Amino acid sequence: MSLSESELRKLTLEAIEELGENATPALVKQVVEKAIAKLEDKEFVPKSTSGDSGKVILTSFGLNHPGIVATITKTLSDASCDIFDISQKILTDFYTMIMVVDISRSNKSLRELQDEMNKVADELKIKIYIQHEDVFRFMHRV
Repeated sequence: MSLSESELRKLTLEAIEELGENATPALVKQVVEKAIAKLEDKEFVPKSTSGDSGKVILTSFGLNHPGIVATITKTLSDASCDIFDISQKILTDFYTMIMVVDISRSNKSLRELQDEMNKVADELKIKIYIQHEDVFRFMHRV
């Protein structure tokens, strides 16, 4: 069974609502996997990591130096990702950057993209975090 992005999003939001304040990315994943297993009427075996399609939030920060944005955006471009929105702020020697990235057409899963960004972060001596949009929305809602 193959679920569309909207069907997976619906299951994720239902899981977040069901778990309430106890929701963590790991628990949400478990609830979604159980829901998919019920739909398939058999034990669920994930084909790839959760959140391997749709939008993600990429957050990056560290000491500012030339080439940070270029390296991150080049890595995303090489993975066929589309940047929907980007915000960057430099405060003296420090920078922060937040991107909304569509990875639905990427040739890499979310896990593979995270691994690539970990390499970039190590190379540039910065921090880069990627979260699926639905999880990010839940964790940061008021």
